[in-house]
Amino acid sequence: MDSRELTPPPAMTPATVLVLLGLLVLVIASFTTLDLKWGELFTADALRSSSEFLGGFAPPEMATPYLIKVAQATWETFSMSALGTLIALVLGLALALPGSGRFGVTARAVIRLKLNVLRSIPELVWAVILLIAAGLGPFAGTLALAAHTTGVLGRLFADALENLPREHEETLRINGATPMTAFFYAALPQILPQLLSYTLYRWENNIRAAAILGVVGAGGLGQMLKYHLSLFHMQQAATVILAMLVMIMLVDGASFWMRRKLNGV
Repeated sequence: MDSRELTPPPAMTPATVLVLLGLLVLVIASFTTLDLKWGELFTADALRSSSEFLGGFAPPEMATPYLIKVAQATWETFSMSALGTLIALVLGLALALPGSGRFGVTARAVIRLKLNVLRSIPELVWAVILLIAAGLGPFAGTLALAAHTTGVLGRLFADALENLPREHEETLRINGATPMTAFFYAALPQILPQLLSYTLYRWENNIRAAAILGVVGAGGLGQMLKYHLSLFHMQQAATVILAMLVMIMLVDGASFWMRRKLNGV
């Protein structure tokens, strides 16, 4: 039996209590200010209408020519998410360097502002904006994912770099290395697993976002889903939804496995 004393739990500070009370007040205020009609959700008419609507999706369309079209749209959606995430990885890392304060306070403030703008605009809004410039299709969707994800990854990368101890970089600088050489040989190897973990997690999110961007004309499964739902082709829409679920499950599983390997688990 281990005779070592257990570490006592951290004490609850007054600031923590105030934060928790503030969150509780916000939750209560949200319920009281919103007109939530829970009773109407479970009425007989609502249940009957929902059952009739969901029944229209069965059975899914399984004709071979249609499955080929769905597979092509699935690959298009997958490619949009992968390419958009890759572009965001490169741009996010490039912006994270000045955003972490390595080029002065002014550069940090300017880059942080740009990253906040990029990530504050949702992917759907970016897609609508870029559809005007790039036209309908997956190109606009890819750029929309890249724009939003650059803001998210850039902020995460900048925070990771800012919190990284500078001793190793400063040692190389003292010995004559340039700032970028010191970064690539000292800082980047230390945080690379963390950066890749962030990127994989955002890729999971971009798979879901790419499947929805087609609703505004950005191609892929979302565009097929919008088309069939607008014409009430429910069985064809069911096949598209199933393809989305399978793709998201596979990507989530692959991303989870890769993140565990990066963390040495």
